[in-house]
Amino acid sequence: MRRIGVQSLPIALFIAVFTGIVLALLSSYTLTGAVPLYFVGTLVGKAVMIELVPVMTGLALSGRVGANIAAELGTMRVTEQVEALETLAYDPHSYLVVPRIIAATLMFPVVVALAEVTGLLSGWITAINLLDMSTVEFVKGLRLFYEFKDIWFGLVKSMSFGLAIALIGCMKGLSASGGAEGVGRTAMEAVVLGAQMILVLDAFWAVALL
Repeated sequence: MRRIGVQSLPIALFIAVFTGIVLALLSSYTLTGAVPLYFVGTLVGKAVMIELVPVMTGLALSGRVGANIAAELGTMRVTEQVEALETLAYDPHSYLVVPRIIAATLMFPVVVALAEVTGLLSGWITAINLLDMSTVEFVKGLRLFYEFKDIWFGLVKSMSFGLAIALIGCMKGLSASGGAEGVGRTAMEAVVLGAQMILVLDAFWAVALL
């Protein structure tokens, strides 16, 4: 959980900061002269909580977490460490796979929740400093169409992202072969397949829950 979640916070928060900044500026540009400026808060809040931060964080962690798991287990497979565990009567799946899947499933929502808060704060700071908005206006827009579903929808998606990324990384890692070249190929495949699965799951949850 520390390696998958806590050590992933810097990249997740970095992405969230600039996502909030860009969303605030693009919202202002899009709404110019059409609707009141406080709708910037609405668009920032909805996009950060429902879509952009969960998906962009998931894609980034697919590269960091998925590749790490695949390379780690792939190295264990090609150096016969997995076979050594079986010789010692350890089940490789319960010993190597299950802890990683549980950790990713539990920690992805935590990382995404912190990233969402960071994205909202960066959007608010951008709005009051660069868009001539007040905090009251931003909060008014943020609360305008707020629903409780906005919070848990992004967290449910991120939990499924964590499960998928860890499962794909483990599957690819344990199927590695061909020495160092095979491990590198396995890590690349895990990242690509994990990113594709995130987009598929994102579309699935949108159809199922929105």
